[in-house]
Amino acid sequence: MPEPRIRHLVIVLGDQLNRNSGVFDDFDARRDRIWMAEVPAEANYVWSHKARIVMFLSAMRHFRAALERDGRPVVYQRLSDHPYPTLEQALAADIVRLNPEQLIMASAGEFRLQQGIQHVARKHGVPLILREDRHFMMSLADFTAWSAGRTVVRTEHLYRHLRAQTDVLMEDKKPRGGRWNFDAENRKSFGREGPGHVPRPLSFAPDAITLDVMREVEMQFPTHPGSLHTFDWPVTPDEARSALVEFVEKRLPAFGMYQDAMWTGEPFLYHSRLAAALNLKLIAPLEVIEHAARAHDRGVAPLASVEGFIRQILGWRELVRGVYWTQMPDYLNLNALDAQQPLPAFYWTGQTEMTCLREVIGQTLDHGYAHHIQRLMVTGLFALLLGVEPKQVHAWYLAVYVDAVEWVELPNTLGMSQYADGGIIASKPYAASGRYIERMSNYCRTCRFRPDRALGQDACPFTTLYWDFLDRHRARFERHPRTAQQWRSLDRFDSDTLHRIAEAAARLRASLAA
Repeated sequence: MPEPRIRHLVIVLGDQLNRNSGVFDDFDARRDRIWMAEVPAEANYVWSHKARIVMFLSAMRHFRAALERDGRPVVYQRLSDHPYPTLEQALAADIVRLNPEQLIMASAGEFRLQQGIQHVARKHGVPLILREDRHFMMSLADFTAWSAGRTVVRTEHLYRHLRAQTDVLMEDKKPRGGRWNFDAENRKSFGREGPGHVPRPLSFAPDAITLDVMREVEMQFPTHPGSLHTFDWPVTPDEARSALVEFVEKRLPAFGMYQDAMWTGEPFLYHSRLAAALNLKLIAPLEVIEHAARAHDRGVAPLASVEGFIRQILGWRELVRGVYWTQMPDYLNLNALDAQQPLPAFYWTGQTEMTCLREVIGQTLDHGYAHHIQRLMVTGLFALLLGVEPKQVHAWYLAVYVDAVEWVELPNTLGMSQYADGGIIASKPYAASGRYIERMSNYCRTCRFRPDRALGQDACPFTTLYWDFLDRHRARFERHPRTAQQWRSLDRFDSDTLHRIAEAAARLRASLAA
């Protein structure tokens, strides 16, 4: 027999863990229930890193506990306690059992899940009410209105629009310091001396809930990539706020200057480690932005660092979310450069002679983390130059990082990293030779390959593939206003040298596809 009918079944997904969500606005504990579920499919539809699975499940279980302390009843399907492989199947079973009048949810973070839940609701004849996700600084309706009629959407344009709207880092309706961004002061390398002492990020030892999740994940997903021996991520709002305070006081001051720098054995450097907490909605972007802005007011951090950090959240993060929802589902299948190469197997093991890739993939497997330049200009750059099919690159990024949710990961990967969207996100491909990595890190010092060489036994694969990439895509980019100068550098090579580079690149592709 079905249980007595309830009014609202409020669906909360694993990346919707904000207690001020609009789904709770009229919540009545006597008549409504919150619904959450852990299902194997969400760990398996991409081969998820163990730390990513633990991050989501631990944060969900902590959130459930907080809701119940508030007196809000939760129907919670734990991973090992039910037979349903997918979220849709678990939801369908509970719709039959609970017989709700309506389903309430905020927009999902993945198109796939949103479509699946809508299908279940239609199949069972239950109205599904979608409420605006007010975690973000801009509604999707406002983004659609802002982007209407624009041939391109760019971070800088949206960033300035949102700063003016929110009055962040503004004085008398003008940008603080007289400039909108301070890139000229930012993005330096450490030089030969290295970073010296870097304050370590605040670490959160797994509590009983997290330890229980870790044991369950090791049992349920033993062959999944990655390690849990370093897991120390913030999994509650209080921990996220502590991480924010520590970052702002100790590492934000140097963040801007060194945000693009890389160094062996230093996975975090001056980065915040807040992306996972933000993307699971343990902490609000406005809170992070305001705390960073106050750091400049207090003289704790220079404007260049504060502005550079805020731009990533107020500008880039809002842009990719808007692009994702206005371009899906077609966006997932874009492949503007017709890249068809398989993803090299070493992306799952880190076993490669290339020091930069070994370092970045190794720390990714250890921590479920790499900072934005390691993702864009090491793992992403190699995939771009090699010509890996974009959907395979996307699946890898979605699988291996604790902060990965498709709305933010997909445009970053297909658009910015792989230029598969043909310029919707970025005006040009982020193509570079091994010399860029040499300039921004110490990786090349211990590598057997020479970043200045494209041919020979010690040629850097990045450099070989870079010149081949430019030559293969010459017709597309040699007259592009932002890339013409880069493509003109091909003129230094005669046709015979370019032919030998193309042959060397083909051998590389064949060896990595074997």
